[in-house]
Amino acid sequence: MLWNSLLLALREIRRHLLRSFLTILGIVIGVSAVITMVTLGKGATQAVQSEITSLGTNLLMVRPGQRLGPGSGGAGAPSFTVEDVAAIRGQIGGVAAVAPEVRSGVTVVANGRNWATSVTGTSSDYFFTNNWRIAAGRGFEEAEERAGAAVCLIGETVRRELFAADAAQVLGQRLRIRQFSCEVAGVLASKGQGAMGNDQDDVVLMPLATVQRRVTGSTRVQTILVSMAEGSDAERVKAGIRDLLRERRKLAAGEEDNFNVLDTAQLAQTFSSTTRVMTMLLSAVAAVSLLVGGIGIMNIMLVSVTERTREIGVRLAIGALEAEVLLQFLIEAVALAALGGVIGIVLAAVFSVTGARLMGVPYTFDVPINVLAFVFSAGIGVLFGYFPARRAARLDPIEALRHE
Repeated sequence: MLWNSLLLALREIRRHLLRSFLTILGIVIGVSAVITMVTLGKGATQAVQSEITSLGTNLLMVRPGQRLGPGSGGAGAPSFTVEDVAAIRGQIGGVAAVAPEVRSGVTVVANGRNWATSVTGTSSDYFFTNNWRIAAGRGFEEAEERAGAAVCLIGETVRRELFAADAAQVLGQRLRIRQFSCEVAGVLASKGQGAMGNDQDDVVLMPLATVQRRVTGSTRVQTILVSMAEGSDAERVKAGIRDLLRERRKLAAGEEDNFNVLDTAQLAQTFSSTTRVMTMLLSAVAAVSLLVGGIGIMNIMLVSVTERTREIGVRLAIGALEAEVLLQFLIEAVALAALGGVIGIVLAAVFSVTGARLMGVPYTFDVPINVLAFVFSAGIGVLFGYFPARRAARLDPIEALRHE
């Protein structure tokens, strides 16, 4: 009986293809939108977590400014100094490495080619705090850091754009930055694209003193990167840094901090939570289309019952049970909704792959959400198809046979 009812349902759907498609359009839009939102939301979360992890494990970022975001007051807050870096390194327990950071946009020239990139002034601890590996060459020597020597390490993007050679062949070549040239001492291992579409390999690293003297012309330090030792208490280390910097910046007891100490682990959790909330809100809005699709199915099924009243009367008159008529129309409604769910899943896969490529986030086929969306769409058919099916099953055979 189930098989016969399914065949009858598919026959009716095939007889009115355009009407059937318009009926399930709401289901298709709802299913595809929900799956796409959830998939892209998870991809964005993974990308953000991956990028923050690539910055370094157990990493604290100390930046000037009273708070984050627009109007943070960072421009008016005093910058850090190399003495602040030395104080954190020497006076705070549980610290594995401390690296200063100064960034500036520059145009670099080599072999008759030029490339707009960013130069970062820092120390050898930077490779530890930011999980940078050196693919070829070496890092900074202590004497070079003290003297502000004209040496640099370049990222994979800079190597590719300026040198038509392998990483090992680039070592020892000269790179011109503004009015001076530096020797390429090493090439960094590739990190790839970040979560926000930024190229992490588009960078030139130089000793802090070199950048301060020859690029920025200032002794300020924009950011202090603090890598905590394994097993250290992050809150205790953050509190120690805060107390030390307040003392060094001569802040009174009632004054607000003019700097921020950011924990990248907490930053990752915050981004992930925000992304999840936004994904849930967008998915809830998209799920309204499922409700609209269900109402459309109910409407068309009521029309179908009216059109087929005489057919129903004949079936009931020759001995069909009410349960059989109910099952036939219910299966037809479920088949419509399930078909909409299948089409929605296919469209969602296309939209998700395209969206992931445009956003630069990873795409992962999420089996649970696809199965849940399909089951939910079939459930919509049961929910909104029951009333028309029940109405068909309770028709009076005599009145149904009189229907024109």
